[in-house]
Parts: sequence; C-alpha cells; structure tokens
Amino acid sequence: MSVDVSKVATTNGSEPATPTKGAQRAGTIATWADERLGLGTAMKKNIRKVFPDHWSFMLGEIALWSFVVLLLTGVFLTLWFDPSMTEVQYDGSYDPLRGVHMSSAMASTLEISFDVRGGLLMRQMHHWAAMIFIAAMMIHLLRVYFTGAFRKPRELNWVIGCLLLLLGTIEGFTGYSLPDDLLSGTGVRAADGFMKASPVIGTYMSFFLFGGEFPGDTIIPRFYAMHILLIPGLLLALIAAHMLLLVYHKHTQWPGPGRTEQNVVGYPMLPVYAAKAGGFFFIVFGMIALMGGLFSMNPVWKYGPYDPSKVTAGSQPDWYMGWPDGLLRIIPAWETHIWGVTLSWNVMIPILVMPPLMLMVLIALPFLESWITGDKREHHLLQRPRNAPTRTAIMVALMTFYGLSWAAGGNDIIAIKMHLSINQITYFLRAAVFIGPVIAFIITRRWCISLQRHDAEKLLHGYESGVLVRSPEGGYAEKHLPLPLEKAYTLTARDHDPEPEKVEQIEASGLEGRKLRVRRLRARLQALFFADNVQKPTVEELHEAQHHAEHELHELESQIAAGPNRHGPADH
Repeated sequence: MSVDVSKVATTNGSEPATPTKGAQRAGTIATWADERLGLGTAMKKNIRKVFPDHWSFMLGEIALWSFVVLLLTGVFLTLWFDPSMTEVQYDGSYDPLRGVHMSSAMASTLEISFDVRGGLLMRQMHHWAAMIFIAAMMIHLLRVYFTGAFRKPRELNWVIGCLLLLLGTIEGFTGYSLPDDLLSGTGVRAADGFMKASPVIGTYMSFFLFGGEFPGDTIIPRFYAMHILLIPGLLLALIAAHMLLLVYHKHTQWPGPGRTEQNVVGYPMLPVYAAKAGGFFFIVFGMIALMGGLFSMNPVWKYGPYDPSKVTAGSQPDWYMGWPDGLLRIIPAWETHIWGVTLSWNVMIPILVMPPLMLMVLIALPFLESWITGDKREHHLLQRPRNAPTRTAIMVALMTFYGLSWAAGGNDIIAIKMHLSINQITYFLRAAVFIGPVIAFIITRRWCISLQRHDAEKLLHGYESGVLVRSPEGGYAEKHLPLPLEKAYTLTARDHDPEPEKVEQIEASGLEGRKLRVRRLRARLQALFFADNVQKPTVEELHEAQHHAEHELHELESQIAAGPNRHGPADH
C-alpha cells in the first residue's frame, strides 16, 4: 500500500512531529500567540482540570446560564428601548392606549411588545431570566452554607456570592422600573419615600437621584445607565472573580471512597465537563424560552403609563423585594419627633436597617463560625447538614424569618383570597417573625441530632433488612445487615468535633481584662455550638459492634438449625 508522504507529519526523533502544508500555518499562528500571550501554558494546566459531579452543583450553573440569557436578551431589548421621559402621544398597535400621553420609555416598551418581531418573547424571557437568576443564587447560597463549602479557603468567595445577590436584587429593581408603567412607577415612588425617611440626608439623596422633585425627568435615563452599564459591569467582574477563585481553590466534593482533602475525583474540563455544561446551558435557555412564550410576565399595557396621582390597587413588587415590603407592612407606626425632625422608625427599620443588616449577617457567618469553632484548617470535602446541627439550624431560622416577612408582603392578597381579616394576619405575623425563627432553630437542631443518632446506629448495628426471624424459643428478631462499604465510608467521612475549652481552664490561664472576657465568651459559644452532637463511632466501637453482630448471627443460625430436632420447625 502506498503512502502519500506529503500528508504525514515529519519528525527527526528528538523534535516534536510537525505537520505539513495548511496545518503548519495554523501551528505557526498558535505558536506566535502562545509566545506573546502564554495561552499554551494556561491551557495545558486547566484544559484537563477535574470537576466533581453532583446534582447540587448545578444550582450555581443555573444562576450562571440565566445571567448569560439576561445578557443576550438584554442586548436585543437595548436596540429598541428608548430611555427617555419625554412625553409623547402613543399611536402604536395597542388600541386601548392609543392617544394616551406617556413617556417615550413606556411607548418604546409597548412597541417592543406589539410591533417588534419577537420583542414580547425577548421581554418576557429577560424578566423570567432575572427571576431565575436571583432564585438560583439564593438556593446556591443555601447549598454552599448547608454543606460547609464556605469554610477556609473559600470565605472570600462567599463574600463575593453575597455581593452578587445584592447587586442582582438592585439590578432587578432598576430593570423593572424602566418601562415607566403604573406598577413600576409606584415602586419608584416608594423608593423615593424610603430615601426621604433617612435622617438628615434623605431629601438630598432624593434630589440627587431624581434631579429635583419626584418624579423629575432624569430617573429613567439614570436607571437605564445603571441597568445596562454600571451594575452589569460589576456583576461580570464579580462572576469572573468567583469563577477564578473556584478554579484556583478547586471545587469541593462530597465524601466518598477515594476522595480526600488533597484530591478531586470527577471529570476533566475537556471534553466531558465542557460538553455537560454546554448542554445544560441549552436546557436552561430552553426552559426560560418556554416560560417566556407560555406564561405572561409584567403586562405593562394592562397597567398603563405612570401617573403620580394614581396607585395600582393590590400592587406587589417582584418576589425578591417582597420581604422588606412585608416588614414595612407589619411594623407598627413608630415615629419620634425631636427638634422639629420626624424619625420614621416604621420605614427606617424594615427598609433602611434590615436589608443591610441581613446582608452583613450573611457575610459574617463564615467568619463567626471559624472564630467560635477555632477551625483554621482548609476544607475541600463537604459536610452533610445533619453533621453540623447548629449551623443548619441557624440558616433555617434565617430562612423562617425571610419566609414570614415575604408572606407579609402579600397580606392584603392573602386576606382577600382566603377571606381573612388583614388585621389578624398582621398581628399574627408581628409575633411570628420573632417566635417562628426560634421554634425553627430548636426543631431543626434536634432533628439533625436525631439523624446523627440514626447514622451511628446504622454504623454499629447495620441497617434493618425487613426480614423477621423466629427463634426456637418463640422470640422474634429483625435481621440487620452490615452497611455497604461505600455507604459506611460516607457516614464516617467526617471529623470529630473539637473538645470545647473549659471556662475554668481559661480563668486559670492568667488572662485578664478584655482577653479573658473574649476567651470566656468564645468557650461558652463553642460549648453551645457543639452541644449534644453525636460523634461518629470510633474504630474500636465499630470492630466491637461488628464482632457482636457476627456472634449474634452465628448463635441465631445455630438455634435455627437445631430447632426442628428440639422444638419443631422454626418459622422465618
């Protein structure tokens, strides 16, 4: 068989093989770029980087791909949206509003919805993607917290994630305010009132943002600049930093055979993980497109243009703004009049204090836990939520507070739909936002500890097989079988909790003043943090339990074998 030498790569045995003709030109270009940009070195290092595989890791990908959908649909909408508050008379396709005076922003929104081909689909996809983006970030944040993925060395990535959630919320608010319809204008009017409730600087902030008295004629252009330029730029920068730190620290993984703190077990970036991530992007894109095509979102033509003299009855903000709105609805009318100045606590506490306070609490959680536990080690293996009862209970308590506050944001709708008294709902929620988180904390913590006990029982005595055995003496016993090695490994792949410091030892250490008080406080918090936790069985306990189980099994089998000769047939 003859071979065309011109199509074979040449080598002299010591130099790498070099292809001929067209491939050589491509290689020359690649070499030129690598010598100047160092792409080859970076690619060699990261192209085969391993990523673990688990369904819960997709929650972060949903947030990432929905943000990509936001960028794509946002670019489309930018081509037709007119961010101007100039008053025009609408003469478009939507007949019920024809001849009505409105801003150019509202008119262009109606044009996108009714006159631009695919415009309404893009609008609804953009809005649905925003809903999913924030929801996915929240659920991803919960997954990271419940599994302990925020621990050293990933505290900075946790902070970045919290900032992404804050910026995503602000981005959503500026976005749904742009159409200048009655619903979004009511939200902007509320924001103006919130700013004016700030002591001393409130009116100055409002004048600066609106360019004068509300509503002014510059708020929509300013929101537009923030929405398409400033906040997306910050989001892109933080997402890039988030992903770079993810690659640098390597991805966390669930415990299992062969998985340690020093390795990562999974699939390489190329070709496996890239193909899976690319396919998942099209799934997310397809679901958002399906929702945008089938489910109506923000029908501004039903609300009409914004008019400061009107308020939309039953108006609700987007869901992620519901919890501060709920706190605003249930707080009593607390005000203080001092030196001719009114301090509106009923606005300041739920709107100006609670959101930044909750954000600071979220950001501080990893650092508080590290300080209380004294754990300064690096962690790359995830924890089951039940193995950190206090941590899990803290987040469930925060979730309960958030959920009750969020429900309060729809107290009027709940009263109407369920034929209840809005006053009774308000009084109930005023108490529930304080009592509910405490109850949730206690129940969650005890639940986790009971699950720890159950795991310890399974490790020591095996799992219940469902097979009942009757002995010759007439007694019944359920046959327990040893756990599979992989399951047993997963249950034992956790560290023992550290022994809390004794207050007596600290007081006898010679510390004085502030240092003594801080160490004493930390010791008490540490004792509370690990109180009642069930530690995993030791190696000696496991061997003893295994030996005991084998002895019982042999004894039972011998009794069953001897049963027909002594007492008659044995029932199984």
